[in-house]
Amino acid sequence: MDNNIQQTPFHLAIPVSNLKKAREFYSIALGFVEGRSSSDWVDYNFFGHQLVIHKTSNRNINNHNDVDGHSIPVPHFGVILNMNVWINFKERLMSQNIKFVVEPHIRFENTAGEQATMFFLDPCGNALEIKAFHDITNLFKK
Repeated sequence: MDNNIQQTPFHLAIPVSNLKKAREFYSIALGFVEGRSSSDWVDYNFFGHQLVIHKTSNRNINNHNDVDGHSIPVPHFGVILNMNVWINFKERLMSQNIKFVVEPHIRFENTAGEQATMFFLDPCGNALEIKAFHDITNLFKK
């Protein structure tokens, strides 16, 4: 596979047990712009990607892995932002009193993988990670 292909938006659909609460969270607390919707789903502009919340009664239970001294929820999803956008988004989350699973911090300090990261849950238990690198070219460096 060509590792130098142009980045394109991804599409991710996630389950939510309460569409009303999830819609309020993604629209109001996170400030994401809604796209199309129905009585059972809503799609959002998730930093230029398509995130769809689907009302469902079935949901997988999150597990956790230890990473750099933190209990990281699995599964989780998110985006990698530039550092200024990450800082602004972190401040928005804090102003909305979002409860963090892993508080915003820098991990893997003084390594090529150094990154800003934070984890939080939506009202239905879906885990999100929002991260940033000072140098995005270090994304896959060991």
